[in-house]
Amino acid sequence: MKVILLENLNRIGSIGEIIDVKRGYARNYLIANKKALYASKENVLQVEKIKSELAKKDNEKKQDAKKIAEKINKKEYNVKKLSTENNELYGSVKPTEISKLILEADKIEIKPSLIQPVQDIKTIGKFKVKISLHSEVDAIITINVESSETIQ
Repeated sequence: MKVILLENLNRIGSIGEIIDVKRGYARNYLIANKKALYASKENVLQVEKIKSELAKKDNEKKQDAKKIAEKINKKEYNVKKLSTENNELYGSVKPTEISKLILEADKIEIKPSLIQPVQDIKTIGKFKVKISLHSEVDAIITINVESSETIQ
């Protein structure tokens, strides 16, 4: 199915580009989240007219993402979790929990879907977490997992 992108998407394409994607991905994600339109003749003409406007909006989003990245990049956040005696956690540290940590510490709201742990956080220690704020702007933070108490 051919669609026209309304914003820059990582590994997919840029604004105004007509791409061929699977029907379900187009309907359920791209069009549902207003990231693309069906590639009809009318829509192609409409997107050509508003391309510069879309590029301007994308630039604003990128600037906002850069400001957030400057505030949180290379910061360290501490989490206390229940653990076993061999330093394994009961459960794991999820992106929703990381999002809440950043909100509490820095008053910056980040959607859990933007947070990508490099590996699953299931033990005590320090872990790098990548946050994709924009298709071209990423921030790396460190999550320091400590034991709140040990259960035998």
